[in-house]
Amino acid sequence: MQRKAEIERKSKETQIKVSLNVDGTGKTKIKTPIGFLDHMLELFAFHGYFDLDLSVVGDTHIDIHHTNEDIGIVLGKAFKKALGEEKAGIKRFGHAYAPMEGTVGFCVIDISGRGFYKCHFVGDSRTFMLTAQEGYKFSDFEHFMESFAHNLGATLNFTLQNPSDDLHTNLETMFKSLGLALDRATKVDPRREGQVPSTKGIID
Repeated sequence: MQRKAEIERKSKETQIKVSLNVDGTGKTKIKTPIGFLDHMLELFAFHGYFDLDLSVVGDTHIDIHHTNEDIGIVLGKAFKKALGEEKAGIKRFGHAYAPMEGTVGFCVIDISGRGFYKCHFVGDSRTFMLTAQEGYKFSDFEHFMESFAHNLGATLNFTLQNPSDDLHTNLETMFKSLGLALDRATKVDPRREGQVPSTKGIID
């Protein structure tokens, strides 16, 4: 049985519709007002084998903050809904590396029921934190991931090794590593036989 979810969220700031298949093939149809984020989400879904259909209208005439954050909220909720309340049988933990030239993004995830996000740095180059790619900044990435982690209910740790001066390179390695790690964490382990992956008996 494929694990799927559809969510529609409307507010005075954004209108978002998402259709997600966790057990897909990486097919995407993504249209938001933030072109750079579209590209990152396509990479995330492709490498995670998630089928993702996402359409967004947002108040980007003000700035991208609301739209970027709300996409993270809705996407996190979609994964949470698709996996089910008990997260029965999933591996729960996942990790993955994604390199681009000398830069390596590393993601570790635990679908624990508790939302947490942190990015760690190994290396000295931080100039990318002061730049933007098509209006998208590193702080926008952090807001997105915080929203995604809290609404999925996952502990999400990134490590960026040898950061590039190019923001695009850095964020691409981290979105790819997230897709790879989340694919592993959401896989069903036949040894669990549908059991909740926690000694507490619940994911909360």
